[in-house]
Amino acid sequence: MEETRSYELADIGERFIALFLDSMLVGIVGGFFGAASNWWGAGIVGFLVGALYQWYCLTQRNGQTLGKQLMGLRVIKTDGSAINDAEAVLRFVGYYINSAILMLGWIWALFDKENRGWHDLIANTYVIKVRSENIDMVDMKRKNTY
Repeated sequence: MEETRSYELADIGERFIALFLDSMLVGIVGGFFGAASNWWGAGIVGFLVGALYQWYCLTQRNGQTLGKQLMGLRVIKTDGSAINDAEAVLRFVGYYINSAILMLGWIWALFDKENRGWHDLIANTYVIKVRSENIDMVDMKRKNTY
């Protein structure tokens, strides 16, 4: 018999703070390495630093960037398993898609019943609270239609 687990989803405020902290860290590191480059070079360096950071944290640190760890959050796949290499990078590319289309991918999360932005939908991920992994919140939110 297959075991079913459910998780409490992170709220928008917690996710925003974690994203802000991660963005500050990546911005500082990317700015340091990209400072000697021209505008395009700095943009590419910043993208690569961000992609590497997201890949490393989400695949090698149990789905937690430093910001998510500070906020007690974790990224998992929609089936509850760990995120893989391609999904981690795809999720990061989703950040750019979120922003490129009038910030609609970020705004989407405010209205999504599971608090998922386009980057989560693209990579099939949830952001959950680590401290309460066994609470049946994901299933409850799915069943409630607004």
